[in-house]
Amino acid sequence: MKEEIKSEFKKAGFDLDEEEEILSKCLTFCINYSLTPSDLVSSWEVYYLNRQLNEPTVENAEMEGFLIHLQNITKEDIIKEETGLHLYSIKDVEMILNNVDDDIKDDTPSTPTNHHQNVYSPTHDTPSLYGNVLASGKPANLVTPFSKRKDRFAVKFSINTMPDVENGRQELNHENAENDEYSIVTRVQTRKRCSLVFHGSGPKPGCRFMYDRTEDRINAIESRIRKHARALVASGLYEEPTDPTVASPRSIFAVGMICCDGEGRLNEKSVMLQSSIEHSGGECVRLDLQRLSHFSVFPGQVVGIGGHNPSGHCLVASKLVDCVPTPVANEDFNPSKKLAIDKENPPTDLLCNQRELSMIIAAGPFTTTDNLLFEPLVELLAYAKRRPPQLLVLLGPFIDSEHPDIKKGTVDMVFNDIFRFEVLKKLEDYVECMGSAVRVLLVPSIRDANHDFVFPQPAFDISLPQISSLTNPGIFEANEVKVGCCTLDVLKQISGEEISRIAADGKPIDRLSRLTNHILNQQSFYPLYPPAESVPLDFSLTPETLQLSLVPDVLILPSDIKYFVKVLNKESDEINGMKCIAVNPGRLAKGEGGGTFVELDYSGGPDKFNVSIMGI
Repeated sequence: MKEEIKSEFKKAGFDLDEEEEILSKCLTFCINYSLTPSDLVSSWEVYYLNRQLNEPTVENAEMEGFLIHLQNITKEDIIKEETGLHLYSIKDVEMILNNVDDDIKDDTPSTPTNHHQNVYSPTHDTPSLYGNVLASGKPANLVTPFSKRKDRFAVKFSINTMPDVENGRQELNHENAENDEYSIVTRVQTRKRCSLVFHGSGPKPGCRFMYDRTEDRINAIESRIRKHARALVASGLYEEPTDPTVASPRSIFAVGMICCDGEGRLNEKSVMLQSSIEHSGGECVRLDLQRLSHFSVFPGQVVGIGGHNPSGHCLVASKLVDCVPTPVANEDFNPSKKLAIDKENPPTDLLCNQRELSMIIAAGPFTTTDNLLFEPLVELLAYAKRRPPQLLVLLGPFIDSEHPDIKKGTVDMVFNDIFRFEVLKKLEDYVECMGSAVRVLLVPSIRDANHDFVFPQPAFDISLPQISSLTNPGIFEANEVKVGCCTLDVLKQISGEEISRIAADGKPIDRLSRLTNHILNQQSFYPLYPPAESVPLDFSLTPETLQLSLVPDVLILPSDIKYFVKVLNKESDEINGMKCIAVNPGRLAKGEGGGTFVELDYSGGPDKFNVSIMGI
């Protein structure tokens, strides 16, 4: 039967990573769930597509998630067959064992209340979300799938370009990894406090939005095209752009935005080029890419095209330029703004050396889908206490609007209170425990139920010692290390719209690096246009916030695509050989289990760093 399973996977185009172990597990699945090898592989294909896995390889690490997928399918089938069946959950069992009144069992959505005022007492730090289950920590008799996980804090992937340099971080003691929230953690000497400066000015908390006009969108597109045209001409490598819609026997150079001739997905036959209002009145012309040996384009991408248009109806491309000269990341910040931020960070001996920075980076969700106990966040903070970074960067969503209990409306608390008591309170305790040398930075997400649903997005309106918030997207500078952040899953969205051709004689191209390079080449955190349906893009709110006017030292792009760390080499003459470390930390919580986060030690440049992707 193992051979049949293997054969079915091969027919479907999947390779097996750890073949023998995977086949043994798949055999068990077939026996336990009465599946044929063909049914099993069909279920895997559904799981593969739902998880948006980027490689056609069956990995052993995905078997646990695949098992949960099979269990959910079986549960749905049982419910369909027996309509009156009630499936008991851990919550039901806890209520029965603890003699909870029947009226508490009712999950009927009710008006959120601010009852925390009379619930809080010196012996109860946080209100109850699930009857007798305290949100601040699970009771001793409650066992969750997350608490039963194995291989805690295992290194999934690592790069160390300075192996001979001791990074000064205490190794994690795995024997004491259990019960982190209750154990006494030995204080580790932290590094010196880092400086922190925010770059640019984004939307302010409480700003008005949904006033986006067609004029704002036209101006934003026109501004991008003109900016790219000026940069290409200033490089001295390209001539002044001309109108690509006019018939001409000679070769021309034009700059415009890639767009689709219809509402469907872009393909080679539907590619259009929209030039600027200055050169063509904003008209579009069909773009023929047949003569190009390789390309990678998507709607909204601004490119330079060398070619000819003999008829006036179709521009035949002989050259495509998708990147423009980018200034080195050495901009001076507004002195008054820098002074205002550094008031809480006086120039004392406590400050760290320049161009050296240690970070822990984690992206939400911060709680598993089966509860709102925020166990992954508690575990992460316990880990950060043992291996303290200078800067803890947490990217939303924090109160995930996609969480089952949030979507059902069965949580009897307002979202701001959940954020305040489940996230900020834990972070305040962490900062108080670690002292003045650590800092925490929060970046919101459009999936945050307690925040504005708009992009670009204002920062959280918080004013807590050592805890700051950044706009989404945004750029900050810590110890002169420039870091760009965007919590929108732009990589996944570009991946779904991009079309490409790989040169037959060229070296293999890393797809994840290519997708990330689009962000740098387009000098925009969100170059896709029109935006995805789920993105509330509003050009009336400081569209310059979307601009990536410099190449940052570190670029953080959380995505549902598999975690990665890439050193993007920019060695062309146009971009002066600059490099950038691109990081996708993955999600801290995945379903009912743990996900991943990133530890990064930056020491002077992209050639001197130590990074590890850790499984929580």
